[in-house]
Amino acid sequence: MTAAINWTRFYSPKSVAVIGASDDTRRFGGRLMRQIGKFGYGGRIYPVNPRLQELNGLKCYASVRELPETPDHVGVVIAADRVVEVLRDCHAIGVQCATVFTAGFAETGAEQGCRLQDDLVRFTRETGLRVMGPNCNGPVNFVDRFSFSAGYAVSSLSEPAGNVGLVSQSGGLGQTNVMWRAVKAGVRMSYQASCGNEADLSAMDFARFMLEGDETDVVMMALEAIRDGAAFIELAEFAATREKPLIVLKFGLTEAGRQAAASHTGAITGSDEVFSAVCRQYGVIRVEDCNQLYEQAIVLRNKKLPKGRRAASMSLSGGNVVQMADTGTHLGLEWPAYTEATDRRLAELIPGYGKVGNPTDMTSLATGQPEIYRKAMEIISEDERVDVMIPVFTFAPRADLEHAAKLSREAAKPLVLLITGGCHDDASLTVDELVAGGAAAYRNTVDTLRYVRTAIGYREFLEARQRAAKLVPPPGIDRQAAGRALASAASLTEREAKAVLAHYGLPVTQERLAHSAEEAVSLARAIGGPVALKVESPDIAHKTEAGAIRLGVEGEAAVREAHDAVHAAARRYRPDARIAGVLVQEMVPRGAELMLGLVHDPVFGPVLAVGSGGVFVEVWRDITYRVPPVDAGTAKAMLNELRGRRLLEGVRDLPAADLDAVTDAIVRLSWLAHHHRDRIRELDINPLVALAQGVKVVDALIVTPQSNEQDNQ
Repeated sequence: MTAAINWTRFYSPKSVAVIGASDDTRRFGGRLMRQIGKFGYGGRIYPVNPRLQELNGLKCYASVRELPETPDHVGVVIAADRVVEVLRDCHAIGVQCATVFTAGFAETGAEQGCRLQDDLVRFTRETGLRVMGPNCNGPVNFVDRFSFSAGYAVSSLSEPAGNVGLVSQSGGLGQTNVMWRAVKAGVRMSYQASCGNEADLSAMDFARFMLEGDETDVVMMALEAIRDGAAFIELAEFAATREKPLIVLKFGLTEAGRQAAASHTGAITGSDEVFSAVCRQYGVIRVEDCNQLYEQAIVLRNKKLPKGRRAASMSLSGGNVVQMADTGTHLGLEWPAYTEATDRRLAELIPGYGKVGNPTDMTSLATGQPEIYRKAMEIISEDERVDVMIPVFTFAPRADLEHAAKLSREAAKPLVLLITGGCHDDASLTVDELVAGGAAAYRNTVDTLRYVRTAIGYREFLEARQRAAKLVPPPGIDRQAAGRALASAASLTEREAKAVLAHYGLPVTQERLAHSAEEAVSLARAIGGPVALKVESPDIAHKTEAGAIRLGVEGEAAVREAHDAVHAAARRYRPDARIAGVLVQEMVPRGAELMLGLVHDPVFGPVLAVGSGGVFVEVWRDITYRVPPVDAGTAKAMLNELRGRRLLEGVRDLPAADLDAVTDAIVRLSWLAHHHRDRIRELDINPLVALAQGVKVVDALIVTPQSNEQDNQ
């Protein structure tokens, strides 16, 4: 059980000590000492270095045990193999939190570095002293002007605090590519954390601190890896309860990226497709580059989210109007006609001008008459059919831009400025200045509309979350029976796997096991119509690959021949296979084929997968994921994400599928995954045939942890 951290002492300490302080500003300890004061810290500073008597006019101490008081926060800049020893001295005098800047731990991948980090982790758990790092750039508090960082990006920032926080595992990228550039772009920051290897305090801890406080309304995260999927989900759910957007940039998408992340932070990364699905499921806004983190924050930080997708825009440039209409429509925005009241007010403003469209071309209306453009912008933004207003400026006078910026800050609904040119009577006025003043303003059309669309999507997520009922399992589930079946064998056959699924109410095929050709004939006669014959063997998971399957078999002679052929194929494929018999199974009518499955992600654990099924599942890769359990709404959303979604609507000779039955099957499988997460390593239903009425599990595979242990023996 880790100790709670006193965030006031960590981010707003009254006193700090720097162990490894230096008078050489070319060294980390020297730059750290210089920048603490330069950033505006007003508390007491205690440099610790046995080789110095004084540093920057401050008395220097030989060790923390000689300090006149217990500092609230200690920074450590010494050799990696001495860190734990020095932290023990800190703990002895009552220090509760420390930042270890030193590198040379698990990020090296070397045995010694990993051992040193293990020692550090063990120390923090034994003592309760909370540690940021190691291998980090430290924290920055813009609210109280405390910077415990030696990064060059911090030293040049004197701008006031704002309401956007940043958490990054990488110090250089976080503080330069995101924090420094964000501030220069007009985004005002509250707190920043570059947490390095996360031996103790994690990125999730720092983000939670920012989300809990009133000073931060948006949190940006730049992550190389996620070590604890459950903690990330918990953080996302907390952010949603606070209605504070969480914007995440995640690296490690490629094999080269994953290897770099491992060498940098000593972490593992999971499937990128799964991570994207988790973000969609829990309302996390995922971006693709550093600049998108703070640019997306610009439209979110004022906590004015569009209530719907209905947008309005206006411009003196006809080309801008067309581009806005095309791009916005492509992104899912709607351009409603204005109300009669708006048309009437515009007609009064501009006598003799007819009905205007949306987006509105103001070329012949307001050229040379800036007061008309300003008033028209106000009228359109007040229209009850408009959820978000996006006026476009090419070159405009300062008065126009400042008036629009004031509306952006103060209007009841979102007003986002697109400024493609600049200020023609004051070249010193920039978009960055307007953003710094609190306006939502951008320079590029596509980016503007994407950020607006994402803000709309976040509002839709929050509304759907409020409407969603509490997750409860559907009726007709026998959890205990399924558990017994999963525990009964190290490796489950198709028939045994289907029995588990049936305990959760999934419709499975009618089938029996034959131990001879004659018994197969008898079973086929009882089932009626054409049948499928498949080998049953715990050693042959993929029967199609083995050629040990025959479909559409009808007639006694054909059944006997198929039975023997299945046996022979299985023996050729794997001579040592244990063969229990041949499964005689009903043939299911044609329908849309889906794949339902469970995979074990190294970060997020059991993950539900839904995709286009049949033999093309591995070719199309038309799969979507969610963390179980899910409700019917989420199940339907998964189906809508598939490229093969149209097959469910009925094409050519395929009937429209029973979507309620498909949805129910997905929900039931998700609860199986949730209830038995430790008993299932992998599950594959392929295909699940979606019929005009109902669904049917045609083939199924379940791999248990026991089977994995058996394979390793």
